[in-house]
Amino acid sequence: MFVENKFLVGLSDINPLKELTNTFLLRILEDVGSMHSEIAGYGITDMKKTRRSWILLSWKVKVIKRPLVNDTLNVKTWSWSIDKFYAYRDFEVKNQYDEIVAIATSKWIFMDIDKRKIVKVGEEVNEKYQLEPDFRVFKEYNYEKLVSPQDYINKTNFKITRNLIDVNKHLHNIYYLDIAKEALPEEIAFSNELNDFEIMYKKEIKLGETVKAMYSKDSDYHYVTIMNEDETVIHAIIKLK
Repeated sequence: MFVENKFLVGLSDINPLKELTNTFLLRILEDVGSMHSEIAGYGITDMKKTRRSWILLSWKVKVIKRPLVNDTLNVKTWSWSIDKFYAYRDFEVKNQYDEIVAIATSKWIFMDIDKRKIVKVGEEVNEKYQLEPDFRVFKEYNYEKLVSPQDYINKTNFKITRNLIDVNKHLHNIYYLDIAKEALPEEIAFSNELNDFEIMYKKEIKLGETVKAMYSKDSDYHYVTIMNEDETVIHAIIKLK
């Protein structure tokens, strides 16, 4: 099953260069993925009945052509595989000229919300999502875990406020990118958006917590590791180019 929706890039969705931000890109991807789950009967409004929730583990996103303010975007999503405990969802974004401007893939687990335990995805769930196994946007990508660098150039504290919280009272998945941006060097943070990035989520962040964004760089990529304040717990690792 393919699910699609259109979005207009507005003033609140752009950076000073009038380009779509990566945070808003994740927002519209998430919204279309949620639409698919609602259709399948395992969306956020179904949780009271199913007692199940999808938990996001990772993103890989590539922007091919950066959308601008007032562009109209058509976002399409589909699930291409559900393997025991894991589900894989891909995305394709086109502009008003039918050009592909971004592609993305994501990995999820299925959770029992009462026991707070990962559960196996049953055949009924498979059938409801109507998988499209022949369609993948990153054909060779194998969802390898990101590794936190050992040395850091910069460390920045960030307090989690109410406007960043999701329905579970955790830091919303899309705002990890905003925390990462706080740790980037100024010349990078205020230049063009980085067009190739991955996020690996490891432990949720709760309202009121202070986290530390730890920046490092190798020859090709920028890395931000988000840790708790005393640097003993990794919440997420973000890789950008």
